[in-house]
Amino acid sequence: MLFDLTDKKIWVAGETGMVGRAVLRALETENTHIISAPHSDLDLTNQQQTYDWIKHNKPDAIIMAAAKVGGIGANMAKPAAFLHENLSMAQNVIHGAFQAGVAKILYLGSSCIYPKMAAQPIKEEALLTGTLEPSNEGYALAKIAGLKLCQFYRSQHGCDYISAMPTNLYGMYDNFNAEKSHVIPAMILKFHQAKLNNDKEVMLWGTGNPLREFLYVDDLSHALIHLLKNYSDSTPINIGSGHEVSILDLAHLIQNIVGFEGIIKFDASKPDGTPRKLLDNSKIKSLGWSAETQLSQGLQKTYDWFLNDRLLSCQ
Repeated sequence: MLFDLTDKKIWVAGETGMVGRAVLRALETENTHIISAPHSDLDLTNQQQTYDWIKHNKPDAIIMAAAKVGGIGANMAKPAAFLHENLSMAQNVIHGAFQAGVAKILYLGSSCIYPKMAAQPIKEEALLTGTLEPSNEGYALAKIAGLKLCQFYRSQHGCDYISAMPTNLYGMYDNFNAEKSHVIPAMILKFHQAKLNNDKEVMLWGTGNPLREFLYVDDLSHALIHLLKNYSDSTPINIGSGHEVSILDLAHLIQNIVGFEGIIKFDASKPDGTPRKLLDNSKIKSLGWSAETQLSQGLQKTYDWFLNDRLLSCQ
């Protein structure tokens, strides 16, 4: 079932976040009407407010990119918040869309929904076949519930609701908060500050051994538009770059881009998270999409944006 975006009213829930902003950039080349509802105007954890907003604005399609996100430390410190807030947003948006007769939803899950020890590369069918990684279990459970809601509304009511599972994301407008950020912005921030302070070393969490797949956020946004137009199935679909790198090698890449000349040390007493997480991207590739941005290129773009953002904030 193809979905023509021409003249459609599109709502990108989570429009002020890294993913939401990237999707809005991708939609600039499409003949659509964008409906705006930043977090300051609409609290998606508020059920009635969300229902009323969707009913009043009547979008034709929703890209559900809104989420409470954070790195290992944040997820471990506040698992109840990650479960509660993400579950509330998923329920409110999906059921609110059903009540309002929204034609299509694209719900963003996450690669962390898969079992910790899933066979690699991870196929979509691996979902719910094993135990989750404990350090982000709350977030993962909420995301699983969201994609199951999409599946069940499709099977029970015939709704064209789909789910996409992106791998680890990075890019412009990422969260560079030292306490809440994911691995790439956390490293960029650490190496940048160490360079400014002329520090002799940077300490990172874990052993450096885990393997991770990273996707530049603008590649993701083009994948989402492609899926919105061309995908209609109950099975969630993976979105990844198809390439993996160790955390140690990632650290050296970012160190070189930032220009930090000290040494890197790892605190093995801190958790590594899942040992390996590479997605099987064969399904989305069969639909005619693949990532274009090399990791080194994406990291350079991200660091350039970080520097410019810091410069602008000081003016």
